[in-house]
Amino acid sequence: MTWCAPYLGLLLPFLCVVVWGGGVSAFRICAYNVQKLDSKTASNYRVLHTLTRIASRCDITLIQEVMASDGSFVNTLLASLNRYSERLYACSTFAFGATCLNFRLAGKIKGMKVTTTTSCPAPVWESLLMTCGTMSSSIAIKNIVLVGLHADPSSAIQEMDHLYDVFKQVLNKWNNKNVMFLGSFHAGCAHMTRPDKKNIRLFTNSSFFWLIGDKIDTTIMDETSCAYDRIVVYGKSFLKAITPFSANVFNFAKEFKLTKTTALQVSNHFPVEVMLKNSAQLLQAMPPLLLLTVTLRCFLAYL
Repeated sequence: MTWCAPYLGLLLPFLCVVVWGGGVSAFRICAYNVQKLDSKTASNYRVLHTLTRIASRCDITLIQEVMASDGSFVNTLLASLNRYSERLYACSTFAFGATCLNFRLAGKIKGMKVTTTTSCPAPVWESLLMTCGTMSSSIAIKNIVLVGLHADPSSAIQEMDHLYDVFKQVLNKWNNKNVMFLGSFHAGCAHMTRPDKKNIRLFTNSSFFWLIGDKIDTTIMDETSCAYDRIVVYGKSFLKAITPFSANVFNFAKEFKLTKTTALQVSNHFPVEVMLKNSAQLLQAMPPLLLLTVTLRCFLAYL
């Protein structure tokens, strides 16, 4: 299989920190299929305002189906975010004019390098984005890799299965198992049935954890009840860094008191999200002996 993105590794020193007590907020990662946003949509103040409110809740947001290939909508959204929020936002380059990843620059992320696919042979992926970042000491997990997928409905099974090959390449390129897959997989209803799971290695391999379940409806329309949008993590260590029961659909229509008609102007999907624990939360769950070991190692490292 061809590796479809050049290696843009991020090498930073390992930080060994013990946090005593709480007071540090958790870290929210979101993915949102916004349904063909273009410059015309960006001129709609209501749509832009709703998107700004959605994205401002998150520390990292994967935004999919941004159709303005010149980046005009991205710049408009970022300007709106930075006016609305006290925290500064930045955005990656987007793949094929279809995917954008914006993130807060507020000390939680020490560095973030993003690379997009440029030579993937069809129909392996419709749109794939990869990012490698080092989190700050306040976050329970470090050096994560995010892989955002927007699957073509007609080849969703193939594209989801190929994510396993991406995972293996991540291990080879970054030597990092802290991988999260997220985005609009079209992993439900007619695009992915129960029998299809046996052909998807992210399902058959028990080391992958699907945080958004099959019965979750990520769509707005009453006529559909499909778990199209997903979040998947690899390994028990990553799973332990996830805040329990935090993987959810964000029903912005209900939260912002919008009519269904107004919500559908933005998308026919709801965003999906998950929270990473802060370091204090992770340490509270540590056995005393393990906590003492970590503390001693950190102490000796500074001698």
